[in-house]
Amino acid sequence: MNLNERISKVISYSELSSSEFADEIDVQRSNISHITSGRNKPSLDFLIKIKERFPELQWEWLITGEGEMIKSPEKEPSPEVQKPTPLPDLFSLIADENFGITEKDDKVTKSVSPESNISPQVPVQEKIADSQRLAPQEVKTETQTSVNEANKIKRIVWFFENGKFESFEP
Repeated sequence: MNLNERISKVISYSELSSSEFADEIDVQRSNISHITSGRNKPSLDFLIKIKERFPELQWEWLITGEGEMIKSPEKEPSPEVQKPTPLPDLFSLIADENFGITEKDDKVTKSVSPESNISPQVPVQEKIADSQRLAPQEVKTETQTSVNEANKIKRIVWFFENGKFESFEP
């Protein structure tokens, strides 16, 4: 029995019409007619939707045609086996692994959000030909230098309404 015939058998098992079956698994009605007629083969997404709606169907039977169509109660694994272990989220990985951050580095990053732990990229010296400077550069005086020694500006970026931008690195 080929895959298209197995889909037809699932439709008859569901005791729904082809259009009701399509609505039930949330696919277009034309997909069902194309598959049952043999014009198209079902996609993996299509098979997953069938399996989600009819969990009692055997995957092996649905995919390969081998085995029984319906799971037998004594073969069904215990609930502990069926329940997948949850995957860790990104933030727990950051907290668990610390990504090689030393205590010295950690003091710096505590005042900064975890998203900013991304290593800085090497600045690109390429200039954009379409952009123009907004204002002439000012010459630093002694008072400006002494005030800004603790907080040095790395880069200034101007974003324009037309989608262009200009980057200035002092």
